[in-house]
Amino acid sequence: MASRQSAAVRAMYERWTADRLNGRPADPESWGDLTAEPRGVDYVETSGPGTPAMWLTPHGAATDRVLLCLHGGGYVGGSVYTHRKMYGHLAKAVGARALLFEYPFAPGHAHPAQVERATDVYRWLLGTYAARRIAFAGDSAGGALAVTTQLNARARGLPPPAAAMAISPWVDLELRGETYRTNALTDGCFYRDFVDGLVDAFLGPDGDRRDPLANPLHADLTGLAPLFVQAGGHETLLDDSRMLVERARNAGVEVRFDVFEEQVHTFQMAAGRAPEADDAIARFASWARPKLGLA
Repeated sequence: MASRQSAAVRAMYERWTADRLNGRPADPESWGDLTAEPRGVDYVETSGPGTPAMWLTPHGAATDRVLLCLHGGGYVGGSVYTHRKMYGHLAKAVGARALLFEYPFAPGHAHPAQVERATDVYRWLLGTYAARRIAFAGDSAGGALAVTTQLNARARGLPPPAAAMAISPWVDLELRGETYRTNALTDGCFYRDFVDGLVDAFLGPDGDRRDPLANPLHADLTGLAPLFVQAGGHETLLDDSRMLVERARNAGVEVRFDVFEEQVHTFQMAAGRAPEADDAIARFASWARPKLGLA
């Protein structure tokens, strides 16, 4: 049975769904309330990469390794403030600095604005850090960006990072996953019609749901960084993760895939409160540390 603390994530999603169905605006900024404040992490806002961003620096962390963190929010919401604590927990567990940044939101800024911004930030980091000392980490839409940013970087002649961590990556823009049906009663928020609307907003009126830089299930993933995907067993987007893992493995990418039973989409947002979230963060860290030469 899921812990009471992790159940709070689904409860928040259910409130968002109720608000949406009743014509009330959701409060995505409350997303960050799920996460406990990690002790011993300093936060400094910066505009260094050409966009509002935030450095997350755990006390005693290696300063020559960095996590490039890509927040979720369906490409229409989320921020460095909603996600700073979760990625602060991850940075602390890994023992490295992290950079969390803002990117343009749909529908005002349709694809490829988001992946272009992420690629620009990665290029900026490469001016200071070797690629082998950078790892990507992203959740939901940010989990997709952890993959598509590598594809866009490759097209521009940039090297891949040392590793990539994807939390519940939202990649199936054609909504082919069977778990939209089988997990419809356990998810709490990400129903097919809602996600379909997010796809339309993200891609714009002339968008292509099979564009590899938006939907990496149609991309050549050969040569990408080792990938660790985590997903919740109760989320409707579970098949997104399954399909991404299968495609990456078929391309020869080193992949680890952990499914957490009875957990929902991005349950890691309950880090510092829910044992399942803390376990997930610890698994990421133990995997990523040797990739970054920190073991």
